[in-house]
Amino acid sequence: QVQLVESGGGLVQAGGSLRLSCVASGRTFSSYVMGWFRQAPGKEPEFVAGISWSGGTTRYADSVKGRFTISRDNAKNTVYLQMNSLKPEDTAVYYCAADSGRKMVVTDQREQYDYWGQGTQVTVSS
Repeated sequence: QVQLVESGGGLVQAGGSLRLSCVASGRTFSSYVMGWFRQAPGKEPEFVAGISWSGGTTRYADSVKGRFTISRDNAKNTVYLQMNSLKPEDTAVYYCAADSGRKMVVTDQREQYDYWGQGTQVTVSS
């Protein structure tokens, strides 16, 4: 079992920055692909970013490329999402997820991730 706990959400003005953190329990964290998803009110959850076990492969949604950066520290069992140049349309609940079936291939398919955190709210005001 893996438990994921997100933090770092909050209210920020457009153009501002936030860094989300996700701490994982369990000794096999470093073996998993990790991802961030988000869900805005009335919308389906969407993939934001993912990272392979070593951090050598990353993948981003087109809507966040060049603004968001995903990284991980396996020694701390933590994955991060640095969010810069935030826009009101980035407002959503952000979820951390683990894909225990993969180490290197980063998928954007929500159903492939089998462990999820409780989410953290990000609100960007205009």
